[in-house]
Amino acid sequence: MRLDDYIDIETDERAERRRLAAEKSYEVLDYLDDFERRFSERVSGDALVGSVSPSIFVGRSNYPNVSTGILSPVGHEDDAASFETSAEWYDAGLAIEDVFQRRTSLLNSNRSVGDVQVHDAWDGFLGTQREVAIADRPVGVEIGLNGTPDLDFGVDDVATPTGPRASARSAALTENPHVPQPVKKTLEDDDWNAQGAMTYLYRRDFDVYEINTILSAGALGQSDQRRLVPTRWSITAVDDTVGQYLRGTIRDAPSVDSVQVWHNTYLGNAFWVILAPGQWEFELVELKAPGSIWNPAPEQGVAVSSDYEGYEGRTGYVEETAGAYYAARLAALEHLSEIGRQAKVLVLRHVSDDYWGPVGVWQIRENVRNATTGDHGEAETFREAVTGVTEQLPVSLGRLRRKSEMVAGLQANLTDFLGGD
Repeated sequence: MRLDDYIDIETDERAERRRLAAEKSYEVLDYLDDFERRFSERVSGDALVGSVSPSIFVGRSNYPNVSTGILSPVGHEDDAASFETSAEWYDAGLAIEDVFQRRTSLLNSNRSVGDVQVHDAWDGFLGTQREVAIADRPVGVEIGLNGTPDLDFGVDDVATPTGPRASARSAALTENPHVPQPVKKTLEDDDWNAQGAMTYLYRRDFDVYEINTILSAGALGQSDQRRLVPTRWSITAVDDTVGQYLRGTIRDAPSVDSVQVWHNTYLGNAFWVILAPGQWEFELVELKAPGSIWNPAPEQGVAVSSDYEGYEGRTGYVEETAGAYYAARLAALEHLSEIGRQAKVLVLRHVSDDYWGPVGVWQIRENVRNATTGDHGEAETFREAVTGVTEQLPVSLGRLRRKSEMVAGLQANLTDFLGGD
């Protein structure tokens, strides 16, 4: 398909969309009120009985003195698995309000720990938490609480939103968890470093969502190095580690033989993925519209950020795009590894004001993953691809060139600097 045919996209009817964060926040308050009612029906004395936990959460504030918790979908025990962040949320077409509703239904029963070293912690609260994390399905738990929940929610640019919290006195399993054999293998090998264990699980068809939960619980790595990892950190660590493994699989692969343009839009985030012949390079450029969640000041115009790596990869953490970079890179590398090719990869992310509430980098990962599963356009040159895509973006090619390492190499024309932001 020719590029000009491929990028003939209908204009969004933004004026007809309900996108004001203030309006949406009232819906979140309704979700919290609904949670309070369901909680009162499930609590017995000071214990949450009949609960089922699909996942865990480890905070990062005051590390290593962190808050660590067990997540329970109060009142939705029969459907607990659907409350765990996964690629299935994309497949189900969850809207932003759906994500917030699910996350505000999850009670985080937590307690503070003064030591993140947990290599032999299989008893008590931490032991129960680790059992939940390594299981391949939700596990029945009974949780003793200190008081009533704090009805609040929090948002983050990497992890999914968090809901109500309660101080946990104790936690115990009410059933034996089912632990997959590959996970048992990583637990039994005390000399296996965390990176090797992550790669092993990924090669055995564990998705990064499952792996980052196991890592967060301190259940991967050499025995004396096993420690709790804050959820936000574990998400990026797994994306980065698996990405480095995948980069190794294409290091000597032949290049793609044409310039390809892929596109996908979900949750107010539009992604353009451009693959060009050559050795591996990767860049993520983010364009955040005025009024979007990460660029709330309309007078400042479109905010542009970027990070880049060459053939040898990066030696340090990215400076501007945080976990989004590693999620997008992972998805691009999965595609290249699957087709047995390498390429120069430019990912352009346009965050519109329809993205009124941050849901986490899972939507970035799934946006790029699914971009490369449909039709794509082809261009004669990398310049033609970038020029064509820029016509769909709120910035000029000139501004994009000033911010992008890969676009900077294109020969400039005067018209590149005219129009746009």
